Amino acid sequence: MASGQSLMPWPEPKPGDLIEIFRPIYSHWAIYVGDGYVIHLAPPSEFAGAGAASIMSALTDKAIVKKELLCDVAGKDKYQVNNKHDGEYTPLPPSKIVKRAEELVGQEVLYKLTSENCEHFVNELRYGVSRSDQVTDAIKAASIAAGLGLATVGLIGLMCSRNKKQKQ
Repeated sequence: MASGQSLMPWPEPKPGDLIEIFRPIYSHWAIYVGDGYVIHLAPPSEFAGAGAASIMSALTDKAIVKKELLCDVAGKDKYQVNNKHDGEYTPLPPSKIVKRAEELVGQEVLYKLTSENCEHFVNELRYGVSRSDQVTDAIKAASIAAGLGLATVGLIGLMCSRNKKQKQ
């Protein structure tokens, strides 16, 4: 498989499209600006095509807005156009999305995994809404896991309590 191979059976992305890049543990997000380039958030030390190494971005509180070739950013990871919120929000005009993105290139910005990550960044550019479904989904999963853990502890406690009563 070629580096940065698209999952898409259709032509190249269009300017203003959201690009989801499938890293091993999470999705990295970028905005397509034309001529094979994307604009995305990356830790100051990250190199293009970092792939799994970019997980280190979770440990930093700053990011650089970078313009790089999509094939370099994706590296060996697959990617696809994913304008998944078009049904919920009206996208800004592509020219405005690209202009806003281009104006940010080279800037160092605040980065928080839970509130100001790459998915928040691209959704803000396309829709004017800062949103990350990955964060929302992770919080839901953690809540469910915590609830299951508490239920398990409660059940074990109940079983131990019954065993004590039966032995008495």
